[in-house]
Amino acid sequence: MHTVSGGEVAGILVAVFWAILVSFLAVALARLAQTLRATTKLVADVTDQAVPLLADASAAVRSAQTQIERVDAIASDVQEVTSNASALSTTVASTFGGPLVKVAAFGYGVRRAVSGRKEDAPARTRRDVIVGRTVPGARRDKRTRGKKD
Repeated sequence: MHTVSGGEVAGILVAVFWAILVSFLAVALARLAQTLRATTKLVADVTDQAVPLLADASAAVRSAQTQIERVDAIASDVQEVTSNASALSTTVASTFGGPLVKVAAFGYGVRRAVSGRKEDAPARTRRDVIVGRTVPGARRDKRTRGKKD
């Protein structure tokens, strides 16, 4: 029989150790390959979903830009209309304002002159209606005479 020497035992132990190490590395590499496949599939799925979303987002941004341009055009038109209305108001006020004030003052003067002549005329009895009753004007004048001064 052949006796096993210490070097042979050491060689067998090293071979077993390397076999176990290679087995663990093979299992680790297989799991790593499986993880990489799953990651690749996940990235592909995300890419497939992201591309349409980016296209929709791009379309939304273009639509928003178009709406902003329309609102800007409307705002500038409103500003122009406001400016024109202000100019028209100023023109009307300067054209008709002075003469209208003069006509109103003349009308007020005429009313004062006409009412002043009526005071010279004999006084009429004045009657006021209060809540369905007629009160003579003279009685009302007595009540308010103290309050006028």
